[in-house]
Amino acid sequence: MPRPLWTGAISFGLVTIPVKVVSATQDHSIHFRQVHLEDLGRVRTRKVCELDGEVLSQDEIGKGYELSKEQTVPITDEELDRIPLPTAKAIEIVAFVDADSVDPIRISDSYYLAIDGQVAAKPYTLLRRALERSDKVAVAKFAWHNRERLGLLRVREGAIVLHSMRWPDEIRSPESLAPRQVELDDDEIDRAVQLTDTMALDSIAGFRDAYRDALEELIAAKSEGRELPEPAEGEEQREGEVVDLMAALSASVEAAKESRGEGGGGEATVHEMRPRKRTASKKAAASGKAATGRKAGASGKTTGQKAGARKTAAAKRTTGAKRTARKRSAS
Repeated sequence: MPRPLWTGAISFGLVTIPVKVVSATQDHSIHFRQVHLEDLGRVRTRKVCELDGEVLSQDEIGKGYELSKEQTVPITDEELDRIPLPTAKAIEIVAFVDADSVDPIRISDSYYLAIDGQVAAKPYTLLRRALERSDKVAVAKFAWHNRERLGLLRVREGAIVLHSMRWPDEIRSPESLAPRQVELDDDEIDRAVQLTDTMALDSIAGFRDAYRDALEELIAAKSEGRELPEPAEGEEQREGEVVDLMAALSASVEAAKESRGEGGGGEATVHEMRPRKRTASKKAAASGKAATGRKAGASGKTTGQKAGARKTAAAKRTTGAKRTARKRSAS
């Protein structure tokens, strides 16, 4: 079992359950060191006092709250531990709610709650069974890392999980981020729903971190002196291209079916939508008119000369025809 991060008790009415908090997740990210490129020596960060320039050890560093640029109030860990807070060493359950009523954006880190001693086995099981039978989750308060937090307790595979939650005032409003109102056809919405049905899965357990796999392969190749892996071939995405939304949805549905081995009809084509002329900018229209005016001004005289020449030629042909007719009638 991983090392406990916190020890205390769950306060459930008059019931107390001694527990240990254990992290429910693991970080599998690949972390890099900062190194000197010339000799690969490790680059370390030093903590230096800005007043005297001395490098400080961790024992010489404490906490302070800056009231102003001229005044800082020092706060010790002992003073923080003596703050009169009911949830200082307890996870106090304050309410039970339906799981669907909790906005997922408020859920932060997750932890398992393990019993701290055999005396906690029965009340721990009692709380777990109550959560399972009521089909609800528990909302709790607890103090951790020098602040009171809001938590959510639920059951996962026989263990009670504590989700750290954000307070309501910590969630930003997305109102200003929502797109302006647009018009959608019912056919487009139905096609989008069909795409969600085609891509539906019963579980997401099979997903892997492809970037981490590729990064491990890169590190292994460099450490063994092998040739570096080539990037996967793929169609380059053209940014800013306007496509036919309905055709794109149809193509996505067909691609999802093929990936599932369901087959499908002919390939759907994504058609590029050409902007309508009326959407052209006023600047372009103005420049077009100016260019037309310049062309007309430059070529007006030549056009008039050509028109006059055509009229003269037509008149000559008419005169010649009349003369020929008079000669034939005279003979």
